[in-house]
Amino acid sequence: MTALRGWEDLRAFALGLDLPCVEDSVSWGNPGLKAHGKLWTWWAPQVNANAPVFKVAAEERDFLLEAAPEMFFITDHHRPHGLVLMRPEAFDAEWARGNLFKVWRRQAPKRFLTDWDAQNAHRLKEFGHDHTP
Repeated sequence: MTALRGWEDLRAFALGLDLPCVEDSVSWGNPGLKAHGKLWTWWAPQVNANAPVFKVAAEERDFLLEAAPEMFFITDHHRPHGLVLMRPEAFDAEWARGNLFKVWRRQAPKRFLTDWDAQNAHRLKEFGHDHTP
């Protein structure tokens, strides 16, 4: 675990994954990153959050909140959406890498992903992804 100090650390981490079609964005006045034109990850600067935000399925979020409350949490604002926040002081780079890759794939157009997988098969294991869907 390495602590994140803020948005710039999360941004550097996410861009360091070196995935195509990722760009800087602004949502509700806050900086974030989009993948394939859709919001991918961002920092919640609210007083009750001040943490990185990740997209997850509701079932996975419930599991994470129960299994690792020292690492993950949710606010009332984020609860209605498929999101979870990670405590910056408990940042888990391995989990974040896997999550960001999974969301990046889910947001990619199918044709793009087919081509990317064919050209980057060697990178799939880097993200814990052993096969194409």
